[in-house]
Order: sequence, then C-alpha cells, then structure tokens
Amino acid sequence: MTSIGYVVGSLSRASINRRLAACLADRAPAGLDVREIPIVELPLYNYDLDDCFPAAAVAFKRQVEGVDALLFVTPEYNRSIPGVLKNALDWGSRPWGDNSFAGLPVGIAGTGLNSAGTAVAQSHLRSILGYLGASLLGVPELCLPWHEGVLDAEVTHHQVTRYWEALTTRLRSGRGPDHQGTSEPAALARPLLLQGN
Repeated sequence: MTSIGYVVGSLSRASINRRLAACLADRAPAGLDVREIPIVELPLYNYDLDDCFPAAAVAFKRQVEGVDALLFVTPEYNRSIPGVLKNALDWGSRPWGDNSFAGLPVGIAGTGLNSAGTAVAQSHLRSILGYLGASLLGVPELCLPWHEGVLDAEVTHHQVTRYWEALTTRLRSGRGPDHQGTSEPAALARPLLLQGN
C-alpha cells in the first residue's frame, strides 16, 4: 500500500488546516495509507544539537523517510509559513548530509481566511522545499479561501479529487534518486544550509 504522510503547519487542535487535512485524508483514493506526521513535540532547532539529535527530531525524520510522499497542509501567518513548520523543515534537513526531504514527492495545500487562501505561504514553502530537493507537485494548487461549509462544497470535492489524481500520478513516476535520507540532493552542491548558529 502506498503511504502518504501529512504535516499540518499548525499546533492548534481547532486549526482549519487540520480540518482540511482530515478532509483530504478522508477522500484519499483507495490504496493510499494517509497518516499524520506530527510536529508538536519538536523542540526549537538548535545547531548545537546536530551531534546529539533529540529523540523527537529523529522520530520525525524516520517518519518522513518512511513514506512514499509527503503532503504539507499549512496556514499562512503574517504572509508566510508558520514558525513551527519552518522548524520542522530545519530538523528534517539536518544534520548536514542527512536531508530527509531530498527526492521525496511533495504536495502543498492550505486554507486561509483571506481571499487568496494561503497562496503566499504556499509560495514560500515551495521555495524552501525546492531548495531542499523535494520533488514538488506544481499543479493543480489547492489553496482554499476559508468559510464554514467550504469542505462540504461540491467545488471543493472536485478540487480535492483533482489534487489526489495529480499527486498519485506524481507518485507513479517514483521517488527521485536522491531520496535516501543520507545525502543532500546533487543540485544543492553543499549549500549554505543553516550553517553556523
């Protein structure tokens, strides 16, 4: 069975993006095992801990490396991604030479209270994940302006169906050759990735 891990970029139990993630999981095609990869236990990233990784960070990395694809469902905070999500990305890409996102098929979704949904946050997240060598799904985008009832709307059902079709098509093309969980993607050529304090 194909496994899809999803990361919700909010720690709130009442998050509308958590509701969107549940909607996506509920409407996933048959044959997909869709499960959350939680980030709530991750401490703040600290370069000093690279030589002695916290257990929560090790567990997070192993879960990311154990799925066939990853789905980020993110809010937009102050026109960017939430700090907790950036923190998870930092842990997942460290220590040096152990980038868990390299070559992994990745999709991005989100819902927000403004008319653009989470378009700016998704753009920022796309830039970070591209730098980390993830195999990003470009279209269709899933960026929903939030209102009560949006998850039950027929147009949303259609968007979710198209989104899953695109993501599963990407999955059929397989992981990138760099998804080993042990090396940076070749395109990064040892970038200045969180070097120093």
